[in-house]
Amino acid sequence: MKQDSIRLPEAARTWGSQTFEATFRRELADLGLAGLPLQEGLTQGSQALGDNLDVTILAAEANGEFLRLRAGLFYASVIAGCSCADDPSPIDEQPEYCEVEVEIALATGVAAIRLAG
Repeated sequence: MKQDSIRLPEAARTWGSQTFEATFRRELADLGLAGLPLQEGLTQGSQALGDNLDVTILAAEANGEFLRLRAGLFYASVIAGCSCADDPSPIDEQPEYCEVEVEIALATGVAAIRLAG
């Protein structure tokens, strides 16, 4: 994952305000498959889906120049079949959940996101 290209500037700007939680949740969800380790967090399926991603803040603290958060990600996956016309495998979505650690530079909004372990 390209950590240096991830930015959450609105979350950094709204830290400490009433709009922070909604702003952070929206900005993080907007990163989708390209910016979040959804594929690495799979437990049920074989292919992560980026639609209908829901973010829950589990912990947040500011420490000097950085904001550190732990967030729960609710999303879906599918078990990818062979895509053949006679493949009997149903394409059912499976519920998925993983937790990520997010560190945001308060001055710039540059963020690092990794799967919590």
